[in-house]
Amino acid sequence: MRFLAVVQCLLCLSGTVAQAQGENPLYVRQSDVVYGRKDGLALTLDVFTPRAGVNQRGLIFCVSGGWFSAHQSINAQFFSEFLKRGYTVFAVVHGSQPKYTIPEIISDMHRAVRFVRHHAGRFGVDPNRLGIFGGSAGGHLSLMQATNGLPGQADATDPVERQSSFVQAAACFFPPTDFLNYGQPRENALGRGVLNNFRAPFDFRELDTKVNLFVPITDEARVLEIGRQISPVYHVTPDDAPVFIVHGDADKLVPLQQAQRMVEVCRDAKVPCELVIKPGVAHGWPDLLKDLVLFADWFDRHLVPSKPNL
Repeated sequence: MRFLAVVQCLLCLSGTVAQAQGENPLYVRQSDVVYGRKDGLALTLDVFTPRAGVNQRGLIFCVSGGWFSAHQSINAQFFSEFLKRGYTVFAVVHGSQPKYTIPEIISDMHRAVRFVRHHAGRFGVDPNRLGIFGGSAGGHLSLMQATNGLPGQADATDPVERQSSFVQAAACFFPPTDFLNYGQPRENALGRGVLNNFRAPFDFRELDTKVNLFVPITDEARVLEIGRQISPVYHVTPDDAPVFIVHGDADKLVPLQQAQRMVEVCRDAKVPCELVIKPGVAHGWPDLLKDLVLFADWFDRHLVPSKPNL
């Protein structure tokens, strides 16, 4: 499959054409809410509030396909089942590849969750009943939050940073989960092999303070360590959020093994998890939206009042 065709397939998960901004009987939309800033630029999310009333549960949607992210890719049809049930949906646009790498993108998602939690009262949601969902790269980012949420920084001057970035449940379609064992043991997919056309988000770099210049990280041991850091399977602990995955068994871009590996690790850690395998389908399918009912059912069961993660 040609590179651009793959990207278009991934972006279809969040919609390739934004919905009209006019009145909608199902929701009220707040567009371009600034949740953070970096490099002099604004990071934004859109808030979808159900008109029929909120159930006090918030869902964070990762607008991401191939780690590309754009506001015009937000499609409200993707949220219909959740809005019908009273969920408030936050569609998060992260810093996009090829400008930003996966570690930088993960940082944006931490910021987004902290922002939603800090402003939970403003949005009418319970800060301890937040779920996250996405597909492909968005699924990967969802699982990173589910397994690697961070505590708040008590001494931060920014009150948003004092909030944790934990979530209470996650659901996703066909997510990468282990870039070091991709489809088979020791298969490195850090912008290599199957993901060779997605090299930019794996172009890890660091600031050389002597010359004030970002330089590539070329030491293979360090690259592999970063690969572990950005792979959800290496972060699973018993207190993680419950995980739900839907994956096709004919997927060539993200092998089914990635979902199976994630579920195996979650079960070993006693983390509630479930995998639904779609027979004969690849990386996306025509009636994918129907499977969001399963996501909504999962969040109904797991986003229940509980003690906060601090």
